[in-house]
Amino acid sequence: MESLFGYSTGYKAQERNRSLSTMNKSNFSTPTQIFILEPRKSQNTAIVLRSLATSRCEILEAVHDGQGLNVETLEKLTKIAPSQEEASKVVQFSGNPNNLAEAESFLYYILKAVPTSFNRLKAMLFRSNYDSEILRLKEHLQTLDLGCKELKTSGLFLKLLEAILKTGNRMNAGTSRGNAQGFNLSALTKLYDVKSTNGKTSLLHFVVEQVAHSEGKRQAIYEKHNDESEKGYLFLGLLVLGELSDELSEAKKAASIHYHSFITMCSNLISHVTEIRDIITCCGNTEKGGFFNEMKEFLELCEEELKVVKEEQTKIMELVKKTNEYYLAGASKDNMPNPFHLFVIVKDFVEMVGQACIELKKKAEKKNVGVDSASTTPPLSPSKIMPLRFRNLDLNYLSNNTFSSQSEDDF
Repeated sequence: MESLFGYSTGYKAQERNRSLSTMNKSNFSTPTQIFILEPRKSQNTAIVLRSLATSRCEILEAVHDGQGLNVETLEKLTKIAPSQEEASKVVQFSGNPNNLAEAESFLYYILKAVPTSFNRLKAMLFRSNYDSEILRLKEHLQTLDLGCKELKTSGLFLKLLEAILKTGNRMNAGTSRGNAQGFNLSALTKLYDVKSTNGKTSLLHFVVEQVAHSEGKRQAIYEKHNDESEKGYLFLGLLVLGELSDELSEAKKAASIHYHSFITMCSNLISHVTEIRDIITCCGNTEKGGFFNEMKEFLELCEEELKVVKEEQTKIMELVKKTNEYYLAGASKDNMPNPFHLFVIVKDFVEMVGQACIELKKKAEKKNVGVDSASTTPPLSPSKIMPLRFRNLDLNYLSNNTFSSQSEDDF
């Protein structure tokens, strides 16, 4: 064996010495670290602490003063907050603190100094985020206010609604729905799906073309354009309709507001302010540092501001409710799980109109003929018969909504 593989007594001696060395090192190693938290939580907490670019002394100083930590550090520290039971076990530890594991050592250090440390950190985080939260809420309120006003004042939007109403009344002539004064806006998204009996155009394209021609003619007269052809009117009118998106820009923005999140934003802020008020009441004004005074002044400003915002929210939601009742048939507080859905309908409709404008323009350019040729539809007027016929469509016509017009002959 030794001659074949070179295994000698010298090798055995080396192995024996290595084993003895390992035993000696283990006998003189530091004591096992003491864990109080669940091992995995202790490990995760330690990882978070190592990622901080802030010392224990700086954290404790910030806890005393109520300032001095950035948002990222505050977020990390609040995420590793111990439960009440865990905090109690850490504070009651009676052994040598030097033997505690990294996470437990930090918690022992900060909780022994200030038992309410993590409540204070939570309050400081809220203060750091408050400005952005209240600004977002105010922006939502402004968007909803302007969005509702746009729906009542947008000239192009009202002309399109009037055109749809006139078209529907002619389609339903001779029936109980043939003399309606308004309709439910939820029907707007159905217009593209309603095809003419020959299947060559949709009710949406038909209405958009009529409005575009009417607006183009009006614009040509106002600006004294030389091109007074039907095709010229159409192109000019399509440019005018392109402004619809701008006229309803705030209404479109309102479509992206999540109703349930919005409706709880103000109440959540008020709840947090109340919670922090309780925290500083427990802290009192006798403890070391300026935390109490910092937070007291901040909360007074918050409470005053939130009172005004809450009143504004109530006012805006009443405006949204009235706008829904005007445009959506049978809308009421009881059957409106999402009052902001009206803005979604409008946003989808504006996009549909924009797409229809693009398609009508391409179609006219491709034909390279006047829009007054036999293959196209002339503008509607009460004295003319609709050249296209559409299948029956229930747009949920109403008797209490009126989209007034300047002329009964034009859209």
